[in-house]
Amino acid sequence: MSTRPILKWPDARLTQPCAAVGEVTAEVQILAADMLETMYAAKGRGLAGPQIGVMQRIFVMDTGWKEGASDPLVCIDPQIEVLDETLAVNSEACLSIPGVAADVSRPSAVRLSYTAMDGARVSREMTGFDAVCAQHESDHLDGVLTFDRIDAEARATLLADYEGGAA
Repeated sequence: MSTRPILKWPDARLTQPCAAVGEVTAEVQILAADMLETMYAAKGRGLAGPQIGVMQRIFVMDTGWKEGASDPLVCIDPQIEVLDETLAVNSEACLSIPGVAADVSRPSAVRLSYTAMDGARVSREMTGFDAVCAQHESDHLDGVLTFDRIDAEARATLLADYEGGAA
């Protein structure tokens, strides 16, 4: 396993949709292990393929590890189904847009379906921060960033702050 460099906005790869992974191969297993290691090293709770320049539909997440309840999840070719149209507003940060947090509205409950590392198709209902994280990472696979989920005024303010602070 090794850590990989995380792409930073405005890298164009972050705005492009990804291709399906398909079969779980040895290369995909190595990629998943590298992604988890990279996510933990960066102190994140989720990481998607395009954030490390891999333009495939794969993401990893572990929403509880910082509180001592580690539960790493590798999602290959994920699909999100909204279970509850009620929107919840949460402050979201992104490893590809360091130093920026934005209030984003998302459905409060979803069903995440994905291919697991053993090749089986899995479905899991999620609420709370798990649902937020899964939707955020799934967005990356479609080329959608936090900036795309907020209104124009908030986007302009966050962009100015980000670009002013970028080294």
